Amino acid sequence: MSAAGPSQGARAPLGGSVVREATSVGASNVGIIGVGNMGGAMAQRLCSLGWAPWVHDVDTAKVQDLVRFGALAPVDIAQEATESIATIVCVVDAAQTRDVLFGPQGLAPRLPAGHVVLLCPTIAPQDVEAIATQLAEHGIHTIDAPMSGGPGRARDGSMSLMVAGEDAAVARLQPLLDALSSKVFRISQRVGDGARTKLVNNLLAGINLVGAAEVMALASRMGLDLNHTLDVVEQSSGQSWIGSDRMRRAIAGDLAPRAHMTLLAKDTRLAQEAAAHAGFAGPLGAHASAVFAAAVAAGLEGLDDGALLAFLQRPKMAE
Repeated sequence: MSAAGPSQGARAPLGGSVVREATSVGASNVGIIGVGNMGGAMAQRLCSLGWAPWVHDVDTAKVQDLVRFGALAPVDIAQEATESIATIVCVVDAAQTRDVLFGPQGLAPRLPAGHVVLLCPTIAPQDVEAIATQLAEHGIHTIDAPMSGGPGRARDGSMSLMVAGEDAAVARLQPLLDALSSKVFRISQRVGDGARTKLVNNLLAGINLVGAAEVMALASRMGLDLNHTLDVVEQSSGQSWIGSDRMRRAIAGDLAPRAHMTLLAKDTRLAQEAAAHAGFAGPLGAHASAVFAAAVAAGLEGLDDGALLAFLQRPKMAE
């Protein structure tokens, strides 16, 4: 089965109980719960390849917007999930993930044996492990699959997926993984290692972004033209992808949130907790995490994380 032309897989009868394990990924038996910036972009990606994923979000407007791309908007998501082989969970945090799966309207008790849940949020490795253990009690497989790259890359299929889970479960969903991303990194069979890898990556992203915002704020204080300064940095040893991406739009005053400040605040905090759990204390991570926490406390939580430039340009921060 190719990513561009998925075939119909085994489906349970409407209204019936699932008595056998699904064996292939079909065009309309994959769901995405949480279709914000990243989940919505993944849904658009699948639709562009001829898939018809069912989608759900507490914001019904986001769901309806995806229908025009070819996504399905089921009235009863529990029934739709029962007939699916895989559900992608793309909510914000561990609490929302648990609510989706195990809350009052949770899906886990309704899912068929052999169903696979892809956990895409950035959450603590211990939370991933605990959720996977609880899902296993229902006969459900877990693939730990956090993502990186932003909505644009999710939409064009060039984002990174860090995949950890049993080989058999990953192999069954390989066509879906390949459709979602041209950069699927097979981390290990240990669920939780995807989360660990994502936190390491995002801690470095946070450190790089704080550094980029700091030096651009310094350049501003020195009276330098910020666009020219960034031109130099981008072609020199100080270049970083996140620095270029965020500082370009920050300089332009474009702070519409592609990645909310709260996300790296959360991710760097989780990375510090993971570091402490591993018995490691580095010199930079804690400082970067504190900067994001301070920016959120200053009221910038609803802005793009590129707003760190304006935050560090404030007189009290520059003194």
